[in-house]
Amino acid sequence: MRNLRWLAALPFLGILVGPFFLNRVEPFVFGLPLLLAWLVFCVIGTSAVMGLIYLTDPQNRAPEDPR
Repeated sequence: MRNLRWLAALPFLGILVGPFFLNRVEPFVFGLPLLLAWLVFCVIGTSAVMGLIYLTDPQNRAPEDPR
């Protein structure tokens, strides 16, 4: 589980490093400039990664009935 939490760094790195390589207007993705599309995909990816971490975290499981 500990290694899976490192996935949370990927969206941060994508938003931090991506603009240095994708700062162009010309290639359009779904009608958006490349950088804006990259940021939208990073936000969606962040939700997916956080959901995956939440689902695999053993602390988020329902407590067993002590009866």
